[in-house]
Amino acid sequence: MSENDQSNEQQPAAANTEQQGPNFSLQRLYLKDASFESPNSPDSFRGGAWRPQITFDIKSRNNKLENDLYEVVLVLTIQASQDDKVAFLVEVQQGGVFVCNGLDDAQLEQVLATVCPNIMFPYARETVDSMVIKGSFPPLMLAPVNFEALYAQSKLEAQQAAASANGGANGNGAAATEETKAAGDEEGKEED
Repeated sequence: MSENDQSNEQQPAAANTEQQGPNFSLQRLYLKDASFESPNSPDSFRGGAWRPQITFDIKSRNNKLENDLYEVVLVLTIQASQDDKVAFLVEVQQGGVFVCNGLDDAQLEQVLATVCPNIMFPYARETVDSMVIKGSFPPLMLAPVNFEALYAQSKLEAQQAAASANGGANGNGAAATEETKAAGDEEGKEED
C-alpha cells in the first residue's frame, strides 16, 4: 500500500508543475532618483497669471537582475516654462522589481513595457505633484498614460525603420523617408 501512496503523491505534484502558467508579481516599488529645479525663483512667482507651457517626457527601461527577477525604471521629466523662462524642471525615476516567469520573449517584452509602468505611474505622478507643490507652484496632476498605445507605437516605428533600412538597399528607402518627413511636416503645421 505504501507503493501506491507514493505513486499517487507523485502524480499530483507532476500535474501541478505542468499546470503552472505565467507568474507575474511585484516585489518592491521605490523612488530611485528625484530632482526639482526652479532656476528662476523667486522671479517665477512674480508677474501675471500662471499659464505655463508644460513639456512632458516619459521613458522606461528594464534590466534583468537574476533568473526571473527584473528591475523596471519609469522616468518622468516635466518642464514648465512661462514667458520663455523655465519656471521648474522635475525628473522622477520610479523603480520597481518584478518577478516574471513562464512568459515567452514577446510577452515578457510587452509586460515589462506596459504592465510594469502602468503599476508604477501613479506613484511617480504623486511624487511629481508633491515636488511641484513643495516648490510653491500650483499642483500638477499628470493625466493617465496609455502604455499599451505607446508600446504599439514604438513597435510600429521600429518596423517602419527596419522596412526603411531594408528598402534603402533596393532604392525604395528614399521614398519612404520623404513620405515620413512630409507627414511630420504636416503634423507640425497642425500643432502650430
